[in-house]
Amino acid sequence: MKTAKMAMVALSVVSVSIVAPAFAAPHAGQPLTVNIKRLSLDTALRIGQAAIEKCRKEGVSVTVTVIDRGGNAQVVLRDTLAMDVSIPISMKKAYTAMEFNSPTSAMDDRFKGTYNVPKVEQLLIAAGGIPINIAGNIMGGIGVSGAPSGLTDEACAKAGLAAVSDDLEME
Repeated sequence: MKTAKMAMVALSVVSVSIVAPAFAAPHAGQPLTVNIKRLSLDTALRIGQAAIEKCRKEGVSVTVTVIDRGGNAQVVLRDTLAMDVSIPISMKKAYTAMEFNSPTSAMDDRFKGTYNVPKVEQLLIAAGGIPINIAGNIMGGIGVSGAPSGLTDEACAKAGLAAVSDDLEME
């Protein structure tokens, strides 16, 4: 019995000496926190307004959703005559573009088959979503829905991003 207890104690000491380094303080030079840039409300609003203006010039009423890097809606703007269904569609386009860091129009041929990623409820593979990627930092996504063509939706999303990209890159 005494031998079993000694063996158990020895095994515990060995286990702790092996596992403890995994939970030790970060290696020298590793930060304890991470600074993450986020879009301000004013910037997200400028993106949405510029996208709406571009679509109005094209003669269409749309909904624009700007999401943050966590996938949460920061700004949702629905033009006067945009269909109600365009609200969740624009959100899903923005989320998909942000998650994959790719315009949704570039994903048409990316996922094929019955059981594939786009079957996830929050994702929508349809033109009209673009990521907000500034200097290699994913800051969110823009989704536009309501135009007769997804390519028009995407052009409006790009106009929204263009309205702030120079300012964001200079920051």
